[in-house]
This record gives sequence, C-alpha cells and structure tokens, in this order.
Amino acid sequence: MFEFIKKHLEKRNAKRVFREYPTRIDTFDMSGIGAVKFANWENPLVLNKTIDISNVMFFRKFITEGDVALDIGANIGHMTVPMAIAAGKSGHCIAFDPNPVVFKILSQNANLNPDITHISAFNHAITNEAAQFYYHSSEASFNNGGISPEPTSRHGKYVLPDKISGVVLETFLEQNIKSELPKLKLIKIDTEGYDKEIVKSIRTLISKYRPILISECFGRLPDSEKFDYFELLKGMGYTLFYFSDFRSDAEVVPILTSQDMLKWKHFDFYALPT
Repeated sequence: MFEFIKKHLEKRNAKRVFREYPTRIDTFDMSGIGAVKFANWENPLVLNKTIDISNVMFFRKFITEGDVALDIGANIGHMTVPMAIAAGKSGHCIAFDPNPVVFKILSQNANLNPDITHISAFNHAITNEAAQFYYHSSEASFNNGGISPEPTSRHGKYVLPDKISGVVLETFLEQNIKSELPKLKLIKIDTEGYDKEIVKSIRTLISKYRPILISECFGRLPDSEKFDYFELLKGMGYTLFYFSDFRSDAEVVPILTSQDMLKWKHFDFYALPT
C-alpha cells in the first residue's frame, strides 16, 4: 500500500511541478548483435522501455544494412534504436523530436551504441515552412505535448520558455544528407494525430524516393480524417497494412478500404509503395 501511495504522489507531482528526471542506462543482450544500451527516462509518467531482437527483425523487413531511415516524432528513441540497428553502422537513422525535454534523452540514446548504429538526432518539428514555435504540454514534466505559434495552446497550460524550430524536411535533408538521400528506404511518423499533415508536407520527398511509410492512426481523430488519410496514401500509390506491434511476429491485416480505418480505435500501420 505504501509503495502504491508513493507512486501515485510521484505521478501527481510530475503532472503539476516541473523537474528534470534522470535516466537509467539499461543493457539488453540480443542474439547475433550483442549488448545494446538504452537510456530509460525515470519520469514517473513514463513506462520503462525494453528492446529485443524481435523489434530489430521487424525493421529488417523493410530496411537493410546501409539504408537511410527517418524517425519523425522519435520521443526518447525507443523505436529509433532498433531501426538504426537494422540499418547498421554503414546506414543512417535520422531522428526528429520537437520536445526539448524529451530530446535530451533521445540525444543520449543516439550516442550509446556507436559500434552498431549511426543515429543523428535533431530537436526540430517538421512543418510546412521554417518557423519558430512554442512547445506546450498538459503535464509539467513535458512527457508529451505539441507545438503552437502562440504562447497559449490546446496542447496544455505548461509552456517551455524557449521556442523550437520547425523545418521543411526536404530542404533540411538536402542541406544535411544530400548524398545519402537515394538510400532513403523508410520514414516512420508518430506525431500525436498530425501524421497526415506531415505526409502532405513531404509529398514531393515521398514521390521522389518512394520510401516505405510507418504511421499512427490517432484514436481521437474524427472518422473523416481517418478516411482522408487512407485516400491520401492510396492516391500516392501506397497500400496500407495494420500491424499489432513493432515485432517480427506481429499480426498484419491489409487495409483495403477507407472504412477499414475504423476497425481499430488507435493503431499503427505501414504503407508500401505499389
């Protein structure tokens, strides 16, 4: 009972009072790969993450050694790391997250396994045009949130004092990894309901390189938004598949019509170029 009360109070404080929580370096032994280090964030509102070989094998369905992959909305890097292992030291995984608090942990994870990964992390939002934004959250510990051009936002009453940068992805990549772009094979997007807008903002990039897309269908989106997202990707020449988890043995179900987007409340899917 005492432990339950303690955890409850810690979570309540994390929602109301800002403080920086430390990280704990965990090591996961993976068959054929070896020891993989990962920095878990000891924020009471965040569940500890684990990484295993099944996560790596999931991404190896789509990318191989030497490929380039993007992780937009990477959070602390829970999926960035297995994605980068799949791409290998000779590949490149570029991770973006606009949350400055979360980015500190993402940046740490980007550098923990230099012998088997090549990760570049950037504290940017992906936007239609280059601009500066406020970062808001409903929680004082900034576990999650969103950007806004205004100092008040529906994302929450807590706002960080320093603005963050929104960048146009194609321009950013042309300036930073132009020679590697022909090897772009995968773009993963997880932006709390803004995935469709991200895809619309990078349509030219997608049309040029035809990467596999992994995205989230946010549960709070209106049905019409889910239908629009399906039609957008179908119109770009992609076929969609629901998957139950980022594991090699995950259940996979084809999404054949826009109505199929309503079969699950909140889910992830991948889209293959046809």
